[in-house]
Amino acid sequence: MRPPLLVFNKNGIYCEQADVYIDAWRPVNKCIITHGHADHSRWGHKQYITHSKNVPIIKHRLGDITVTGKEWNETFTINGVTFSLHPAGHIVASSQVRVEYKGEVWVFTGDFKTENDGLAEAYEPVKCNTFITECTFGLPAFSWIPQAEVFDDINSWWANNKAEGKTSVLFGYSLGKAQRLLKHVDPAIGQIFTHGAVENMTEVLREHYVFPKTTRITRDTTKQELLGNLVIAPPSAHGGTWIRKMVPYVTATASGWMTFRGARRRRAVDRGFVLSDHADWEGLLSSIKETGCEKVIATHGYTDIFSRYLREELGYDARTEKTQYEGEQSELEPKKEEVES
Repeated sequence: MRPPLLVFNKNGIYCEQADVYIDAWRPVNKCIITHGHADHSRWGHKQYITHSKNVPIIKHRLGDITVTGKEWNETFTINGVTFSLHPAGHIVASSQVRVEYKGEVWVFTGDFKTENDGLAEAYEPVKCNTFITECTFGLPAFSWIPQAEVFDDINSWWANNKAEGKTSVLFGYSLGKAQRLLKHVDPAIGQIFTHGAVENMTEVLREHYVFPKTTRITRDTTKQELLGNLVIAPPSAHGGTWIRKMVPYVTATASGWMTFRGARRRRAVDRGFVLSDHADWEGLLSSIKETGCEKVIATHGYTDIFSRYLREELGYDARTEKTQYEGEQSELEPKKEEVES
């Protein structure tokens, strides 16, 4: 019996035939990177392979690394194993990894979402025998409403705050969520200001993506300049001295976790908008069906519940594997970016 094409070991997801890892969580010789979030793109690998648009992102975050960029659907072969990258729709330049050897095909999703957000390259279903999927939001309770409706709510919230003479502070991770917010908020309402971590990352991405004009908040930025306008900042900025110059302000968070009423209270924000860069329950199920796979491996998220449903209700050969990916909870800002720029 042929050994599995991909295995999970102490370092990450490993293809022994090619001697290549995917999103390894410990330093390895060669690693394919799905996207730039900190839990999937780690420092210390000798060689990195990723999508060409992700190259400047991980260089910005990881520094001087040896990295090769690939295009969508471009095949590359290592010791007889054929690899290719396909859009995951999670954030800008996020990839699924297709792995083929002797007619057997595996796909690793990394993080992904099925809704086309108009910024990240839209998710592409990829046929395979074995599908390794995240299930960050793998419960029926998670069902996203169309993002157009969410942004209507966000823009109305901002406009109402402006009418009341308050600054709107909207929290989203500096890579991915912040740019999605920038892409779809209405600049006709007022000026858009950004925390240094958000501005730094957005500057890196402007070469490939179009965003409205933004103004970096500095020590010289005054309360009067901010009044009535929108501030986009990473969650790490909440509760620090940085936010005091926003007074009077109203806070909000955009996250899939805002589905739960208690999440907003725990994050101590005034408003929660349900907006996730991960697939919801139906998105997970439809993506699995579209692959035509026989086997499913559930990684980070509600793995036990989700894999049990796949086995008992849908008849898949489904199991779980432990990883060091943590989905939306782990898209943390690098320490160096948490300080005011």
